[in-house]
Amino acid sequence: QVQLVESGGGLVQPGGSLRLSCTASRIIFSIYTMGWYRQAPGKQRELVATITSGGSTNYADSVKGRFTISRDNAKNTVYLQMNSLKPEDTAVYYCNARLTWGQGTQVTVSS
Repeated sequence: QVQLVESGGGLVQPGGSLRLSCTASRIIFSIYTMGWYRQAPGKQRELVATITSGGSTNYADSVKGRFTISRDNAKNTVYLQMNSLKPEDTAVYYCNARLTWGQGTQVTVSS
């Protein structure tokens, strides 16, 4: 069974940065498209960014130019570098690989 474990969330002030990590196990990581999603209180889960096995990336319009998704196949890990964070980025961030989801990591942007 595939397992995804996220880390790196926390409390940050507006304009600050965080880097999320998601490490996968029991998976041929290199062939999977990996994704980051987020869910704010009272809202639906939404796509943040994806990265294919070949390294092609896709971003939600709301994070373009501020967030960067990357992967290290040797470490079975996908990252989400988040810069210029805004209060509206506050959410639980989830890692995704096809039908499998991580447990989520809370990101709170507040002064």
